[in-house]
Amino acid sequence: MITYLEGILAAKLPASAVIDVGGVGYDVLISLSSYDRLPAEGERVRILTHYHIREDAHLLYGFMTEDERRMFRMLIDVSGIGPRIALGALSGLSIRELKVAILEGDSKRLSSISGIGKKTAERMVLELKDKLSKGESLEALAGERHGDAGDARLQDAAQALISLGYKQTDALKLVRKAAATAGPDAPVEDLIRRSLAG
Repeated sequence: MITYLEGILAAKLPASAVIDVGGVGYDVLISLSSYDRLPAEGERVRILTHYHIREDAHLLYGFMTEDERRMFRMLIDVSGIGPRIALGALSGLSIRELKVAILEGDSKRLSSISGIGKKTAERMVLELKDKLSKGESLEALAGERHGDAGDARLQDAAQALISLGYKQTDALKLVRKAAATAGPDAPVEDLIRRSLAG
């Protein structure tokens, strides 16, 4: 299996890139988020890959982060989602947005992705919700990190609820709801109390 390619970025398009590795050009299919992270043509690049074999083709899918490749592999494990649709999902939504939609059971948002219908979206939620680690869930639902203390407060409060026996998705929903009413400067203890009060 080809795990990664390292060489010169010979060409790039929003859906694919050509990596020159020792004089051999590898055509790699990529998402828009990986395209945005690629260096300029002619520069060195290291791209993680997933090697996919079909009856009629051998294809390489490329990713600039391990998180993106992991999400791609999780998606293609869902019945009804092939590599092209998974790549489209990664182009249509950020990894954090995908995780949040899965954790919150937002099949409407997932079915807005080209090639994913309502039943496939519901299957994604059902099959992937438990595959996301506790840390991933906390980070995704607490919101994108901007270096402020807000995310840490939400994560700490949610972790406290989880330690009390709440499921992680329920804990995170309760904490987010509490944060919306408590205000941006509410201490962790206040968020926990409000969450427990419902």
